[in-house]
Amino acid sequence: MARLTEIASGVLVATSSFALTTTTVIAGSAGGCLLIDPGVQVAELAELASELAARALRPVVAWSTHPHWDHVLWSRELGDAPRYAAPAAVSITETERDGMVEGVQNSAPGHDLALFGRLTALPEMDTAPAIGWDGPEARLIVHDAHAPGHGAVFLPETGVIVAGDMCSDVEIPLLDTMADDAFGDYRTGLARLAAVSGVRQVVPGHGHVGDAAEFRRRLAADSAYLDALALGEPFEDPRITEGWMREAHDSHLRYVRRPAG
Repeated sequence: MARLTEIASGVLVATSSFALTTTTVIAGSAGGCLLIDPGVQVAELAELASELAARALRPVVAWSTHPHWDHVLWSRELGDAPRYAAPAAVSITETERDGMVEGVQNSAPGHDLALFGRLTALPEMDTAPAIGWDGPEARLIVHDAHAPGHGAVFLPETGVIVAGDMCSDVEIPLLDTMADDAFGDYRTGLARLAAVSGVRQVVPGHGHVGDAAEFRRRLAADSAYLDALALGEPFEDPRITEGWMREAHDSHLRYVRRPAG
């Protein structure tokens, strides 16, 4: 994992060696911090814990943006902070745990499975869509694009939006094709992100940090991808560079070509 880099006052980001997965740390008061989507490999989590300690920071609360195996990891070295997610995301980590465990064992073996995916539904999500903690305001933008209970985090004090697995410069939109309305869910998610005012930087779940103009460009690129996909005809996107992404793109085409009903 790359070392933590400060992208705004009190907001630090590191990038994993696995699929350019990002980890975000928001400094709070008295040395506490909010930790979002800690890195992937066992050694990376150990390195993250060590660097946080060197900066006199300790996780006091954690957030998982969505219920995929590479975003629900933890290490005892990070302490015992409460680990929250949206209720729908927590439900998936419970019902799909076996498949998620298989994913982490295949791609990032060695994790303590007793800690893997152990999330708690954030209370009062309907009435207070924010992470309650003694630190900068952390508003939640929750939708079902990409995965049920996908929760981006917006930090209005710095204008940073931690987008989860959306708004990427290296990945196409990845639809949840098991959903009843994968297209509608994804468009709703994009619309909710686009409606956030004051964004100055975007941190995708996989990829590179971008400025406000890049945030808008990525929203437009993702919308254009969905528009092209809806036609059901073969097309290319410059982000399709990996074999697995080609497979995902092909599965999207099969999804839109499926018989009605």
